[in-house]
Amino acid sequence: MAPSHVLVALDGSPLAEAALDYALETFDCRTTVLNVVTPVDASMSEGGVLGVDEGRRADARARAERLVADAERRAEAADRTVEPAVESGDPAETVLAYVDAHDVDQVVMGGHGGERGDIARRLLGTVATAVVGAAPATVTVVR
Repeated sequence: MAPSHVLVALDGSPLAEAALDYALETFDCRTTVLNVVTPVDASMSEGGVLGVDEGRRADARARAERLVADAERRAEAADRTVEPAVESGDPAETVLAYVDAHDVDQVVMGGHGGERGDIARRLLGTVATAVVGAAPATVTVVR
């Protein structure tokens, strides 16, 4: 069955751009592009050097807004429209919450395989692995 609402998770990577292209070419339905702003705090920096900084938050939010605006332009060039969304939080948890809250029935995202961890993390990346494992919707990972 064809989806009625596709969510494309964007992070600014080439694989996320490929995921957007895939979704625009494959699905003819409501499409949302989501960028998740990950809060930066002292626990995320080496030695706890970073404190809460409104400038960093504003920069991260501005980058997220640029990413979804770029996605809107790419969709327009493909004679499509997308709904932009920017949320804050843990990327996997936020994608999953968005799926639940907005009746998303297909998620498309890029996979970022790393060199460490188990086989799924190496093949998909940690965010994609978490979303694939917990999403109540079909997930397509573009590599």
